[in-house]
Amino acid sequence: MAIQFSLGYNDPVTTDTQCLIVGVFEQGTLSPAAKQIDQASSGLISGLFESGDLDGKPDSHLLLHSLQGIQAPRVIVIGLGKPGPLKPVAFHRACLTAGKALAGLPVRNASSHLAEIDVQGKDSAWKVRTLALAAAHQAYRYTATVKADDSKVHLESLSISADSEAEPGRVQASAIASGEAVARELADLPPNLCNPQYLAERAQSFADSHDGVSLEVLERTDMEKLGMGALLAVAQGSAAPPKLIVLQWQGAGKAKPYALVGKGVTFDAGGLNLKIHGGIEEMKYDMGGAAGVFGTFIAAVEMRLALNLVCVVPAVENMPDGGAYRPSDVITSMSGKTIEVLNTDAEGRLVLCDALTYTQRFEPQAIVDVATLTGACVTALGKHATGLMSKHDDLAEELLDAGEATLDRAWRLPLWDDYQKQLESGFADFANVGSREAGAITAGCFLSRFTENQRWAHLDIAGTAWASGRKGQASGRPVQLLSQWLLTRSG
Repeated sequence: MAIQFSLGYNDPVTTDTQCLIVGVFEQGTLSPAAKQIDQASSGLISGLFESGDLDGKPDSHLLLHSLQGIQAPRVIVIGLGKPGPLKPVAFHRACLTAGKALAGLPVRNASSHLAEIDVQGKDSAWKVRTLALAAAHQAYRYTATVKADDSKVHLESLSISADSEAEPGRVQASAIASGEAVARELADLPPNLCNPQYLAERAQSFADSHDGVSLEVLERTDMEKLGMGALLAVAQGSAAPPKLIVLQWQGAGKAKPYALVGKGVTFDAGGLNLKIHGGIEEMKYDMGGAAGVFGTFIAAVEMRLALNLVCVVPAVENMPDGGAYRPSDVITSMSGKTIEVLNTDAEGRLVLCDALTYTQRFEPQAIVDVATLTGACVTALGKHATGLMSKHDDLAEELLDAGEATLDRAWRLPLWDDYQKQLESGFADFANVGSREAGAITAGCFLSRFTENQRWAHLDIAGTAWASGRKGQASGRPVQLLSQWLLTRSG
């Protein structure tokens, strides 16, 4: 169930809520709301500083129960660091700390006063959106295949103390949180449930329930007629039929659309280049790009953005069987270009190249593809930054700015022609992989060969789409980045 967000001034002393959230700085400096609580409770918070039980350092929090003179039965005190306006990153961290603390409590409603904190260069709408999205992110729970504990209480509503000028931030947060939650659930679902057919069904359900949304799903025979030899080569080793899912949102009349293309490999065994070095159980996340663009599409529709948007998802499995494509096969893409397959585990670019060619029929203003594409990007940037590649400086800057605004950040990697030589082949127009060096970049170079004369960018989310480990879950990235990019484009 989505958290309901509301705005309005809430007196921290008398508000009837199950939990209050306030901030304190180091050196015993209290935020306005914390100061009111301190005065009403006969200096309790100040006393905790004096005793050393509270220090106000970043990433710290303290849960207080049944404060004398305070209506709320619980107060969470969040450490904010050194006194003064916070940097955006520090505020975001404080909001995540608050959200995590809140998610662990048996409360249905809460009231936050963190939006009163000054943040460098940010207005109240940004603070409310950041706060709300952090709470929603930390409250996410995967339940689809887990026996539910119906007796457990979860957060249902969060009241944020802020003025009416912050209302756009609340509206945006609600829509983006919805999209991000769907993206995370799709990626977290096991691959025996979330296969290409399931993705098509979820898209159909969304299209049926929202005006202005249309859907087309291309089947194997449709793709054969179009000559999608690269996408179909990847799919031919699986019993699950491939789907090309095309969602459209009409929010701006006859204007040319923006296009998002998401890699939808619902399970990647590596094909005949079987993954044998560990981590294969996490390859359900190889459709993180598809989940991310679908989540962004949901956010854009729920915000009713004044633009046209096309979302294209090539959905396949990459499996090994007697009919699977082989290393040394030469396949012909929809563009007519031939590709020598040197590694069947470099399948994402083969799926994407046909989808990118197909997307150009919509004459988009810009195309952004999103993919869990390369381990090399994880090596280069780790889990913090999404890899961004584009030959269009203006588009790259738009996406980088959107990442900074949401703190769903990306880092630009070069896409120089120098790297293209690594894709040379003696048996086809080019190969599907280069040498061991600069693997993330040569993957981008490969895709660039199918986006000539297009305003295009590539986001490699292999490091940012999910957290590894037995209890790791999908992150929902880059839904926030892309939603902000589209918000700005819509004016």
